[in-house]
Amino acid sequence: MAKKVAEHHRKAAEHHEHAARHHKEAAKHHETGKHETAAHHAHLARGHEERANKLSEEAVEEYIILFPTL
Repeated sequence: MAKKVAEHHRKAAEHHEHAARHHKEAAKHHETGKHETAAHHAHLARGHEERANKLSEEAVEEYIILFPTL
């Protein structure tokens, strides 16, 4: 189960990194007036953020199971 928690943390970090890249792309496209492309990247970033948050929640739930007295 400890490996599962570590994997949740790793995957959450990866999704945060993907979200950051999409936000940077959105900013770049917004500045050049490509608003449709900027919106697309913003939408993708949001999806990665949601997945990262879900993985973080799952890690916390696993901690509660592993260490109920924390």
